[in-house]
This record gives sequence, C-alpha cells and structure tokens, in this order.
Amino acid sequence: MRWKLLLLLPSIVVIVTVAVAQQAVPPAVDDAVANPGRPTVTTPATLTPVGFLQFESGAIDAWRSPEFSIRLGLNETVKLAVSPRLQLLAVTDPAARYKSGGELGIGLADYFLGGQAVVHAGDGANPTVSASYLRRVYDGPAPELDFGSPVDSLLFLASADVKGFHYDTNAIFNRMVQDAVHRPQFGQTLSISHPITKRLAISGELWHFTQPFLHGNATGNLWALGYTQRRNLVWDGGFDRGLTGTSTHWEAFVGFTYLGPHRLWRQVRPAHGSK
Repeated sequence: MRWKLLLLLPSIVVIVTVAVAQQAVPPAVDDAVANPGRPTVTTPATLTPVGFLQFESGAIDAWRSPEFSIRLGLNETVKLAVSPRLQLLAVTDPAARYKSGGELGIGLADYFLGGQAVVHAGDGANPTVSASYLRRVYDGPAPELDFGSPVDSLLFLASADVKGFHYDTNAIFNRMVQDAVHRPQFGQTLSISHPITKRLAISGELWHFTQPFLHGNATGNLWALGYTQRRNLVWDGGFDRGLTGTSTHWEAFVGFTYLGPHRLWRQVRPAHGSK
C-alpha cells in the first residue's frame, strides 16, 4: 500500500503545482526572473536573484541500472542567493519507490547542503564562472542513479550565450565512500539550449561520470523542453538515454522551477549622495 501511495505522489505534486501556478503573481522586482537549474544534470554558473527563494521540484522515473530495475522518485532543490556572488543550496530526494534484486522498497534518498560562489561575472559570450560545494548530510536507503551518492562534491561551472545558443558546462570532482573505502569520481557535463518560441525552449545535454566501484563509466544523452508560463515559473519535461552498459538505460522526468514572488529581506540601498 505504501509504494502504491508513493506512485501517486508525482501526480499530487503536479496538481498542487498547477494550483499554485494559477495563483502565483509576478515577482515584485522587475529583474527577479527564475533561473532554472533543472532538468539537466548540468548546473548553471549564474545565480538566482538575490533574496528570493527558488524551488526546483520534479519527479523522475528510471528503468534498468546496476542498482535497480525500476525507480520512481521525487527531487527538490532550494536555492537562495544572499549576495550577487554567493548562493546557498539544499538538494534532496524526499521519497523514492524502487525495485532492486527482485524486492520492492520505499524510502528516503539523500540530502545535501552547500553553496555556490561566482568567481567571474560574465555577460553574453563572456562566460560566468562559478565554484560550488555540496556535502551529504543524510544517506538514505534508496538506490542511486548513475553517479551515486558522493560524500563531498566540488564543481566548477561556466555559462554563456553564443549566437543565440546558451550553454552550461560543469567539471565535477566527487569523493565516494563504500564499505569504508574512499575513491575519487570525476564527471563532465555540457548542456546547450535554444529558444523555439518566446516561451518554449529546447535543451540537449551530454554527461559522463566515472564509476570507481564498478570500474566503469556512466554516460548519457538528455533532451528536454522548457515552457516559461511566467517569468518566475518555468515547466519542464524530457528524457535521458544511457549510452553505456552501466548507465541507467532510460529516465523520464517532469517538473517546474518556481521563484518566490517577494524578496525575503529589504534591499539595502546606499544613502543619497554616497558613493
């Protein structure tokens, strides 16, 4: 009964989100625009608007991997930029239903906390460059996707716009632990997006992670559509195809990015006449 209820959770999330979206009002500040980091594996180097909470929520259904035959889970990322160059992060998998070794299971996955700092603020073709760190604070029993569950994760990120295309790319260095054995993991991602209409955009991505405990490599190709309903609400959906034998063969996902309509604190403005 529990896993049957979990199957309904993605639908519940979508229904609640539609209700919220219909009541959502545009942000009170003109430059407060959502900056989605989902659904790609790649994280953008640019930050969210300062002082606004951004929620990136969704569901992902995956089939056939070394750790499971099926896995249906929810995912949530919360971002808060406290300055133009520093952003706080919370990344969670609040629930997952899975089948592994012929046994059905249900449980929590992982929780991560960290931050992202802009090293170089670019514009246009001049890339924005950032560094990000995440620390795992809870390791749940649910099986993981291709890149596992790192204890520590360090990312170097770059984003830019070139001739109508937007790209995000990451270099990832993880510390993996299994049975008290520590091993490094390396990953590379590249996501490229292009608008189809004023509100609709398509993105394609290639990603790769080493698998130190499987002595293999996970590689995938992801395609997604994003629809901007409001400047603070973006819907997304798509699929990912694993390209190696140790990759998850198929993943399908749907979700949204929602930027809170109001800043959490008053913006400090310089006194008249000050520099």
